[in-house]
Amino acid sequence: MSDLPPAPDRGPNGSPKPERPTPPPGWLRRTEAEQRWPAALAIAVAIGIHLVLPPDLAPRPRWLLPGLETALLISIVAVNPLRINRETRILRPLSIGLAALLTVVTAWSVWLLVRALFDQTHGDLAPAHLLLWAAAIWLTNVIVFALWYWEADRGGPAARADADTPHPDFLFPQMQVPELVHRDWEPGFFDYFYLAFTNATAFSPTDTMPMSKWAKMLMVAESVISLVTVLLVVARAVNVIGG
Repeated sequence: MSDLPPAPDRGPNGSPKPERPTPPPGWLRRTEAEQRWPAALAIAVAIGIHLVLPPDLAPRPRWLLPGLETALLISIVAVNPLRINRETRILRPLSIGLAALLTVVTAWSVWLLVRALFDQTHGDLAPAHLLLWAAAIWLTNVIVFALWYWEADRGGPAARADADTPHPDFLFPQMQVPELVHRDWEPGFFDYFYLAFTNATAFSPTDTMPMSKWAKMLMVAESVISLVTVLLVVARAVNVIGG
């Protein structure tokens, strides 16, 4: 057998055929828009947790803020129900407003949880129930920051589908090794949820690196909230077991 390299393909006149340019990866070119339902489902879970929180851990009036969250979610889905393929003057503010409202309710619940954990006589919640609801509030915190990452990275899901901004705010591993993923790959909501979950459990970046200043500050804020919540819950659990 010959060890010579294969001869290049040649055109009709015998000259070598020019190599086809490699198309850019999916996240750097225009692709099909992301579906709405993953983010809507996660938001619905967070709203559900806000609705069923005990009175001692929920902002008051009891139904006002979750009701506003639900109304905003329904409005966003009604305007753009299937794929996030367009930005409008009303849709973008509604999405950011919903993320901000979810943040307010979650932060308020975290404060009420901290107060309940420190106050031995506060409320009618048993210690075991406090730990359970602390886990639920921690989950809503993960969802809220996943939503912020998803809404803000490179201008949001619609802007990412149009490839308006080539510089990522979060560097995913698939961006560094594009030959190992599908050519149309680009980050979706589940990727940002995984980012938020790992940051909340490891208190630092894992496989996805923040590139912009705002991305770093958001990850710092999530880590701090998660760390405080986990430390307080663990301390309370030790007291319950020891007591």
